[in-house]
Amino acid sequence: MADEKSRTSGEVPRPEQKGPILPTTNPEADKPQPPKPAIHPAFYVAVWISLSSSVILFNKWILDTLEFRYPVILTTYHLSFATVATQLMARYTTLLDGRKSVKMTGRVYLRAIVPIGIFFSLSLICGNLTYLYLSVAFIQMIKATTPVAVLLSSWAMGLAPPNLKQLANVSAIVVGVMIASFGEIKFVWIGFLYQLGGLMFEAIRLNLVQALLSSAEYKMDPLVSLYYFAPICAAMNGVVALAWEVPKVSMAEVYHVGLFTFFLNGLCAFMLNVSVVFLIGKTSAVIMTLCGVLKDVMLVVASMLIWGTPVSGLQAFGYTIALGGMIYYKLGMDALKGYAGEASRQWAEFGAARPALRKVVVIAAALLFIFVLFGGLAPTYAPDYDPAQYLSGAAEKFGVSS
Repeated sequence: MADEKSRTSGEVPRPEQKGPILPTTNPEADKPQPPKPAIHPAFYVAVWISLSSSVILFNKWILDTLEFRYPVILTTYHLSFATVATQLMARYTTLLDGRKSVKMTGRVYLRAIVPIGIFFSLSLICGNLTYLYLSVAFIQMIKATTPVAVLLSSWAMGLAPPNLKQLANVSAIVVGVMIASFGEIKFVWIGFLYQLGGLMFEAIRLNLVQALLSSAEYKMDPLVSLYYFAPICAAMNGVVALAWEVPKVSMAEVYHVGLFTFFLNGLCAFMLNVSVVFLIGKTSAVIMTLCGVLKDVMLVVASMLIWGTPVSGLQAFGYTIALGGMIYYKLGMDALKGYAGEASRQWAEFGAARPALRKVVVIAAALLFIFVLFGGLAPTYAPDYDPAQYLSGAAEKFGVSS
């Protein structure tokens, strides 16, 4: 038998390494990292609702309660505050880095930004003038017609073709606000017209912004938009204020409000815009719509508690119709059916788990409905009843001096 040929590999034996052997991977990097704590979206929603409500109540308090009846000056101050703040943020923070992707030129600024700024300025002026004549509760009820104003103005501007189905969808909002207007106890025509003018100017502004943002070159978040719009709006409002209100205002009225109060007011208005930037992307459009409705209802209640604003049952009934119509218009029937089915399922599970508590909730809701219905809608059958005159008459019959 022939000798087998020995086969050798070409590998060369490695010399033994002296010293410690270094690992080929980082054991620390392979360990699962704990998730970073994230802020719940409810926090951003709560901050937005708080700031949005605070700005409205703050403005009403300054203009009405503190009797600083110069809404154009107040609006000019807000926009000047926003101008300075956004310039500082652009220089020292990264919150406005989105402006670098916007292809803004002088031509675009004059043809797009300036017209939007004009209508933004007019809407703010009219909106603040309304606080001099109407209650916060009634103003919020009228604001429910904003989707109607946006729809009609888009048709008038040729941005969308008229659609009778959409008009029918928003008709409930109009009917509800009309009922609420008939039920308004302290109705002032000039304030009502100012509010309608502010809504129309705001609707035109929103349509112009939508047309501008339809191009990918001009996508802007609310803070970047404020960076571009605030200077032109502050200049325009300043011109109106110089001609209209500055000659009448005195430093005594300014000091009566307080410089620190003005600073907090401007800061609150600016932080509202910042909160919107952080809120975008954290919640869905559905949540934003429902939170907006919740905010409006809270403002109505706050107006009743702070200023004792009377709200009749007819107003509450009309406002409920308007809010329901606004939710239907923004969400659509399919979405409402889905949420209604989910709510029905949750309610059934709640009843199965806690039947006694469910009965208590039903009874309390029924009693509240009856109280609101008969307390607000029913007429007052004894408006001139004064028990003192009956007591004095009884005292005279018995010869007792009262």
